[in-house]
Amino acid sequence: MTSTAPLHFVDPRQFKANTRVAVDDAHLRRSFRSAMDFLQTKRAGHFGDVATFESLRGVGEAIRQYSLSKLPDLLEQLEANLIQHGVQVHWAETPEQANAIFLAIAQQHQASGMIKGKSMVSEEIELNHRMQAHGIDCLESDMGEYIVQLADERPSHIIMPAIHKTKQQIAQLFEANIPDTPYTEDVDMLIATGRRVLRSAFRDAKIGVSGVNFLVAETGSLVLVENEGNGRMCTTVPEVHIAITGIEKVVERFEHVLPLYSLLTRSATGQAVTTYLNVITGPRREGTESPELDGPREMHLVLLDNGRSQAYRDADFRPTLQCIRCGACMNHCPVYARIGGLAYGTTYPGPIGSIISPHLLGLDPTQDLPTASSLCGACAEVCPVGIPIPDLLRQLRRAAKHDADPGHAPLAGQASAKDWKEALAWRLWAWLNTHPWLYRTTMGLGRRLRAFTPTHQAGWTAHRTPMRLAKRGLRQRLKR
Repeated sequence: MTSTAPLHFVDPRQFKANTRVAVDDAHLRRSFRSAMDFLQTKRAGHFGDVATFESLRGVGEAIRQYSLSKLPDLLEQLEANLIQHGVQVHWAETPEQANAIFLAIAQQHQASGMIKGKSMVSEEIELNHRMQAHGIDCLESDMGEYIVQLADERPSHIIMPAIHKTKQQIAQLFEANIPDTPYTEDVDMLIATGRRVLRSAFRDAKIGVSGVNFLVAETGSLVLVENEGNGRMCTTVPEVHIAITGIEKVVERFEHVLPLYSLLTRSATGQAVTTYLNVITGPRREGTESPELDGPREMHLVLLDNGRSQAYRDADFRPTLQCIRCGACMNHCPVYARIGGLAYGTTYPGPIGSIISPHLLGLDPTQDLPTASSLCGACAEVCPVGIPIPDLLRQLRRAAKHDADPGHAPLAGQASAKDWKEALAWRLWAWLNTHPWLYRTTMGLGRRLRAFTPTHQAGWTAHRTPMRLAKRGLRQRLKR
């Protein structure tokens, strides 16, 4: 089931128009090209040995496939262990249900605000704007998320949300939105300004919100990966901690986390390890012989479906759920590098967004996204868990144009891009090519009518070398 409520940011129907604007923005293209080159170089420094990477990727892919093969059982085991540790587990099928859970908890504690660590799933349900409609402020504490929140924008990258912003733009945002903040382009001062604002928010907020990188079923643990320390603050300082994540993030044993963690950090930011690896197993223990003195007194976990079960039930699309959200596919995608993340109009941009958004939002509004790829295969080559992204893109392209095959449940919005003119053209093409006499007659007429074809070449065709001249040049080179 997909969300039907109007969304503040998400509008993939404008993808084609957005791409034209992005391609015309020379500064954006230079900035993204530079950033992607930097991230590619950082990653390559840790995966210089192809054989080592392939071996580790094989382990990561096997772990994710194994976890997904046991997903229903692992989720039940996870829930049982979390409840035993004092965590309240909530299941949400849609963004509306997830937001209702957050609202109920906030109202129960009479909270007027929440402090948030980085969470793409909270972006997915548009938590900030849904809570704001009920008078509850949600303040982002990740520096990149904080910047895009001030700009009232979505993250343009799942790892580096404000990668599209220059220091001049950030300086203007801070000057305009933070009282008593002078304009400065000094990066250290900008970071210090953000920290000053966020420090008091950590102290005053009743509720802290976080995402989750991995869920461990056997121990009932939540694993969070971060670099800034804000995730640790969000999950320990406020009285109440609410974590939200997709149902696919679960693994069976803690030993399964370590290879995935190694792949995640190297693929995402080119780090051997991140600054913080947080393992959370329940709220503060107070009624024991050695009571804990810090941590939340109450803890909740919201497990969101939002179309993931649709991808899960079809074996062809299930590999989509292997993703560990590293962003490597974006960093190596020639399309993403030219248009940036905001052009996609979805929470998850780039190649991974093009294969997961049709399940989250349906194929009708996202039908253009699977076509936003050259199918060069760079995304599949660098994916640390072996997701066959080009294959999935082709399958989604077909699903957008055709009805579901017999025995397969249709996707939400299946065949929404079907065009009767295109379908008729292909039927005529098939009929022509299955009747030899008609094919020969048509080709003969085509040769005789060549004089009536236009001589003017339009668009990209005007810049190509005619085939006859290209062959002539090749012959001349071969004779030398």
